[in-house]
Amino acid sequence: MTVIFVILTFAVFLTVDYILHRKNQPAVSPLDAEGLATHGAEEIIDGFHFPSKLRYHMGHTWLNRERKNVHRVGADEFAAILAGPVDRIELPKPGTWVRQGQRAVALYRGEEKIELVSPIEGEVVDVNAELMSKPEVLRNDPYGEGWLMTVFAPDEEAPSHNLLPQGLLRTWIRDAAEGFFGMQQRMGLASAADGGRPLKNATENLPVEVWKEAARRFLLN
Repeated sequence: MTVIFVILTFAVFLTVDYILHRKNQPAVSPLDAEGLATHGAEEIIDGFHFPSKLRYHMGHTWLNRERKNVHRVGADEFAAILAGPVDRIELPKPGTWVRQGQRAVALYRGEEKIELVSPIEGEVVDVNAELMSKPEVLRNDPYGEGWLMTVFAPDEEAPSHNLLPQGLLRTWIRDAAEGFFGMQQRMGLASAADGGRPLKNATENLPVEVWKEAARRFLLN
């Protein structure tokens, strides 16, 4: 019964959140490459930045509507720090059809990789070519210069489906942060700097299998 209650509660949150966002959807919501400043309130939840005007998928990717049917996609700061230093990033080619919740972007350390899921279904219009030569940009500026791709979604209302309701965002991040820091502590690794901000190289020394297991758990690989 408890499981059913939780599922029903989440469904109610999704329904209410969808209705509110449909009514208040702006005609244009541009994403400035300069980063967090253009997203209004800069939320910090358990040490991680989460700009409040973005929408988030449970696989730790974000979505921002640029204009009608066109949305910019990126990895949130939690995903960028979990990925840590990577050797290369493989993005889908323009024209590729991506599906919400399915793997779309690969992050490599040598021959090993973890993946990021798309928060939206549609056709890839453009990708951030800079990431191919400078993969560190993703970790340094995930909400600005480190964006991943833009996607054309034929159904204007579809992107709101299955994204996290704003009311659940804080709880979701806290749960993920607790799991992430707990994993670091069990490995005997430093996870946060003074002030509680996570270290950008927090996963650099993780064994590959632990790194991939973390991606399966948190990034829905």
